[in-house]
Amino acid sequence: MQATDSRSAETREPIAGGRQGRKPGAESRKPRGLAAAVVCWALLVAGCGTAEHKSPQAAGTPAVRPSILLVTLDTTRADSVGPEAIGIQTPSFNALAARGVRFRQAYAAVPETLPSHVSMMTGVYPASHAVHENARHLSTTQVVVADRLRQAGYRTAAFVSSFTLARRFGLARGFDTYDDALPAGAAERASRDTTDAALAYLGQPSAQPLFLWVHYFDPHYPYTPPEPFRSQFANKPYLGEVAAMDAQLARLVAAFEQRAQGPVAMVIVGDHGEGLGEHGEAQHGNLLYQSTMHVPLIVLGPGVMPGVSDAPVSTRRVFHTLLDWAGVQAPLSLRRAETEVVVGEAMKPFLEYGWQPQVMAVDGRHKSILAGRVEIYDVSADPAEARDLSANDSLRPAVPRALRDYPVPSPATSRPPENLDEHARRSLASLGYVNATATPEVRKGAPRPADMVALFDVIEKASGLFVAEEYARAIPLLGRILAADPFNLDAALRLATAHSSLGHEAKALEMFKKAAAISPTSPDVRTYLALHYARGTQWELAVPLLEKVVADAPERLPALEALAMVRERQGRMEEAVGLRQKIYALRTPTRHELVELGELEMGVGQTAPAIESFERARALDPGQFTHDFELGLLYLDARRFADARDALDRVPTSHPEYAMVLYKRAQVSVLLNEPDREARIQRARQRSDATTRALIEKERLFQNGRTR
Repeated sequence: MQATDSRSAETREPIAGGRQGRKPGAESRKPRGLAAAVVCWALLVAGCGTAEHKSPQAAGTPAVRPSILLVTLDTTRADSVGPEAIGIQTPSFNALAARGVRFRQAYAAVPETLPSHVSMMTGVYPASHAVHENARHLSTTQVVVADRLRQAGYRTAAFVSSFTLARRFGLARGFDTYDDALPAGAAERASRDTTDAALAYLGQPSAQPLFLWVHYFDPHYPYTPPEPFRSQFANKPYLGEVAAMDAQLARLVAAFEQRAQGPVAMVIVGDHGEGLGEHGEAQHGNLLYQSTMHVPLIVLGPGVMPGVSDAPVSTRRVFHTLLDWAGVQAPLSLRRAETEVVVGEAMKPFLEYGWQPQVMAVDGRHKSILAGRVEIYDVSADPAEARDLSANDSLRPAVPRALRDYPVPSPATSRPPENLDEHARRSLASLGYVNATATPEVRKGAPRPADMVALFDVIEKASGLFVAEEYARAIPLLGRILAADPFNLDAALRLATAHSSLGHEAKALEMFKKAAAISPTSPDVRTYLALHYARGTQWELAVPLLEKVVADAPERLPALEALAMVRERQGRMEEAVGLRQKIYALRTPTRHELVELGELEMGVGQTAPAIESFERARALDPGQFTHDFELGLLYLDARRFADARDALDRVPTSHPEYAMVLYKRAQVSVLLNEPDREARIQRARQRSDATTRALIEKERLFQNGRTR
């Protein structure tokens, strides 16, 4: 990564996880001592407040463990909710704030939904849990709060409102109930629907204390509040979404308190904010300014005195607070809101485009942002962060140390998962989350994200069009991105792929050459160039490229899929089948793909795998399954006669090979010794064609005196 010119020699030293100054290619090698460095960094940040190490008994452990409600408010700015909100009344939130502690300076760990929630559920920053962006998966080795609470005797349930928190991403662990059901074809559900589901659950009796997590997604773009809030906030639909969410919060809290039958504890917290145009960011995920990092936070329950705290706190401490109420040792509990240096990150521009990584540190009223250079703001006096104080302000040593030592992830090891199915990709894209195509080239002179705000909307639009395969519309936008950022490998490869998909051979090869110049050793360039060749008449040129990519990265899905295709063209069918089986072990196949695989497996004599593929395809949509004839033949070959009977009986009379169906059904009837076997043989004769007539005459099962 780039060495920043404005930092001292000490600041420019490489740090664990990818800090500046490494040789080209070093980002793909695991740094020596990474685990120790991360631990030392975590201890440094956690230890900045001396009172953090007080015994959890300091605030008084509840004699009776309370039922706990956690409500996470997606995309909710700190200034859009609460007694000090601007342009909106939020009575439900305000009533809860009056009963507990409201933190005026609460900060998200990262301005994206999944990683922010992962920090709240694990108690650590993304540098430790390794989920830096949406659509990643939390490791099963990471401790999660629901698991700890269930072990402590709690009944656990979660109701989430967005595909970004679907169980596939790892946060369902530890929950007895994890409701991520969304309306058909949708990627989110309204707070009213989520509340309805949670209230239905709360109607179930239980003697156990309850931990309930409810996630509301309403204020996320696009802003489409329901009435009456749509009319009330016609000019500010974002606030209309917040108001609609606040109304559902009242319903949820009332039902939870009624069900609890004992003490209750609650945490109401935002996962990140929304730019709304401030600092050039319309939405979130790209920058670390207050609009997206400063969030609302209320803590109320046993051991919490009502009031307001101005101490900066990280939302990762939600984890410790929940455990504290459950009687589990948790020194970072927000029931003791001691001072700390709060850190946060926004790595998306770095991991996707190779721009400068961004880290923030908040100490008291001062907030520092490191992204190529350091910015310092007095967020109490200047909440809009309009006046950079870095030229004449000094910081406590703990702050530059926290900025400098924050472990920056390696783009090569933080790739988006390639095993997302098409539904998952489109669901994320509909919410504005589209992962980069390629691992970026980490380079000197990389731009600061704050200096590239003019591209944010262009990148978002181009990415959405690319995923929707609207290549002709995406091409001019991708060209604008590449003109403004000539080393943007993702834009170059998407531009090449778009031209390739439209049959623009010369232009596609020109852009692949450009991509190779940006990153000469990139496996992404080799992969997508191979895909270009594989779809055309020069598909033989793809073979050595694909073989190299698969040899180096055996689970690289795009390369595996292209290699399977060329193996079929080469007539190497057993290899093609093996590749497709590996592909579908890495990602979920569609019904159509399962049918194709079953046909291929059947063609190479793999009876058992072919049966499994057809059965899986039929289970996905029995009404649309049209391969019962093939499935019946496979069952017959496997001597599963009853299954063969059922499959053949499902074949419609309109099937073009119905004469063969009747012949095979008669065979099965004899093998099962059915009472009507003679009638079935006779019917097969009557409906026979030239092929089956000869087979029937030679069939030994039909002889021995049976009807001829």
